[in-house]
Amino acid sequence: MLKKKDLEQFKGLLNVLESRLRGDVKTLSSGALGTSSTSRTPTHMADIGTETYEQDFSLRVMESDQEVLQEIKVALKRIEDGTYGICEGCEDAGKPPSKRWIPKTRLKAIPHARYCVSCAEKLERQFSY
Repeated sequence: MLKKKDLEQFKGLLNVLESRLRGDVKTLSSGALGTSSTSRTPTHMADIGTETYEQDFSLRVMESDQEVLQEIKVALKRIEDGTYGICEGCEDAGKPPSKRWIPKTRLKAIPHARYCVSCAEKLERQFSY
């Protein structure tokens, strides 16, 4: 079970991560969508390919960052609800409350984690090709 001090620490981690990702998304968005004042028209065919690749890459990174931002939003809501740190997979499996906690070491590495390592691995195996 997480103490109030732990929850405050994780809330701080989530807020810092959220701020950093929002800045990254803003930077990637302006770069990928060409909101700068300089002309972005390439003059050589190879430059066109490179520009397209870089734009596509930036958009994919932005999409991934947006997904993490949504996970952070959900994690902050779980802190407010008092359910932060509880593994959703273990809860769905009906494990006893004492066996549902995500270890603090995992939450320090991935503060928006919704699953313990075991449940996350099961999900990855289930959805891997």
